[in-house]
Amino acid sequence: MKKTKAEAEETAQVLLQTAKRHFAKNGYAKTALEDIVKDSGVTRGALYHHFKNKKGLFFAVIESIQKKIAQDIEQQASRGSEQWEQLSIGCRAFIKSAIEPDHKQIILIDGPAVIGWNRWRQLDANHSMKLLYSQLDQMQKNGCFSSLSVESLTHSLSGAMNESALWIAEQGSFDSLDEAMCVLDVYFEGLKQTN
Repeated sequence: MKKTKAEAEETAQVLLQTAKRHFAKNGYAKTALEDIVKDSGVTRGALYHHFKNKKGLFFAVIESIQKKIAQDIEQQASRGSEQWEQLSIGCRAFIKSAIEPDHKQIILIDGPAVIGWNRWRQLDANHSMKLLYSQLDQMQKNGCFSSLSVESLTHSLSGAMNESALWIAEQGSFDSLDEAMCVLDVYFEGLKQTN
């Protein structure tokens, strides 16, 4: 019996959520497709139909996490009353989301190694960095800082946040998040001075 489009999408989502749990808990190398299929209650054929192979499934999981992180950033940043506050809140939301236990293993540890650094960076660019660029571009247009290269600034801040997330993940303490944000706030104060 042929599945409807909605049923097929539901199957794909079940596989994604199950795979996310397995990849987060066991890491990519120790995750078996058989376990994902069994826990999802679907056939191996369904997994291959939707994702082709383990690496394709892993890529889809990373992309779904990147989308969720971007949504979290937008939601959190919108709470700020002015643009500098929105920028700071958005940066904090990115780091906090990246270091969540079910994201850390997939995004920070396995992601670059499994899908390759260039593909990993492209996913980041399509989601979180895109939001960061948009925020900085709007801030520059509103005169919040001088005519620095927004593209260069976006890459610099993104790099700082990715490194901060890795460092915090290694520390295993959310106290390190506050320390990282203090450093970013110093960057922002310096950026304000360029105006």
